[in-house]
Amino acid sequence: MLTRRTFASMAGAAIIAITSALPALAQDVITIKFSHVVAPDTPKGKGAAKFKELAEQYTEGKVKVEIYPNSQLYKDKEELEALQLGAVQMLAPSLAKFGPLGVQQFELFDLPMLFKDRTELRKVTEGELGKKLLGMLQEKGITGLAYWDNGFKIMSANSPVVHPDDFLGLKMRIQSSKILEAQMEALGAVPQVMAFSEVYQALQTGVVDGTENPPSNMYTQKMNEVQKHATISRHGYLGYAVIVNKQFWDGLPDDVRANLEKAMAESTEYANGIAEEENDKSLQAMKDAGTTEFHEMTEEERAEWLEVLKPVHEEMADRIGADLIQEAYQAIGTN
Repeated sequence: MLTRRTFASMAGAAIIAITSALPALAQDVITIKFSHVVAPDTPKGKGAAKFKELAEQYTEGKVKVEIYPNSQLYKDKEELEALQLGAVQMLAPSLAKFGPLGVQQFELFDLPMLFKDRTELRKVTEGELGKKLLGMLQEKGITGLAYWDNGFKIMSANSPVVHPDDFLGLKMRIQSSKILEAQMEALGAVPQVMAFSEVYQALQTGVVDGTENPPSNMYTQKMNEVQKHATISRHGYLGYAVIVNKQFWDGLPDDVRANLEKAMAESTEYANGIAEEENDKSLQAMKDAGTTEFHEMTEEERAEWLEVLKPVHEEMADRIGADLIQEAYQAIGTN
């Protein structure tokens, strides 16, 4: 039974949640809290810093962007709810994160062996299919602004992971994604969903045996210090959608929103431009450190992986949408 005091407390909390999603129009400065889970020196971290610089410049100080990296505010599972409640205004979650929100179509990007390179990727993210996917977030109270690259992933473990059979029985950390679960199971591994901020310790203590990451994430989180082997497989893509609280975004003055859109477009070009460079540098730094033995996948080995992993596309067609997968094939020019 609700007491008057309990009801008043709940009502007050609801008002705070609603009003916090709106821009502070009565104040001189509109604050955007931009939360993310990776280090400042990753492509996403640098992209966020560039957006802050440009947003504050183009709005002539009307907007202040506060960046909270390394899960300072929220971990993987918490940040989307925080955005919907208006506790933060902007995020750049991995594309795999939208499945639990009910927009599992974004898990298209998790399909293994879908993209050969960035040229094929751009045909989706910069095309009609990319826009269509971002539009699906509207009904969740979220506005999608842009796609940011991290890069193509490599596999790592404390034993060689060169052939599909090498994964048999390994506990492999993944993001929360049914596609990634199916990928690891197809390889014979045991998928372990875990927050990004917890991975280093889990690898260090043997809670998990290995994981998959673009080199920049692996290096900045020092995972190479606790992984003896890695295969440069480029088997899957890791990217982000830069998103904002829809109520907040729609409530901005038109001129402010236009300048923020300009800042986002330019910071997107910047972030995607440095992603490949940062991954190349990180990979070389890890090779130089000598703590991990890196194996460059051959064409014959890639064919082995493709034979094992391509069936995941068909297996996940009901979840993602068979028509959506076909749209991606057509955009890329493959089948």
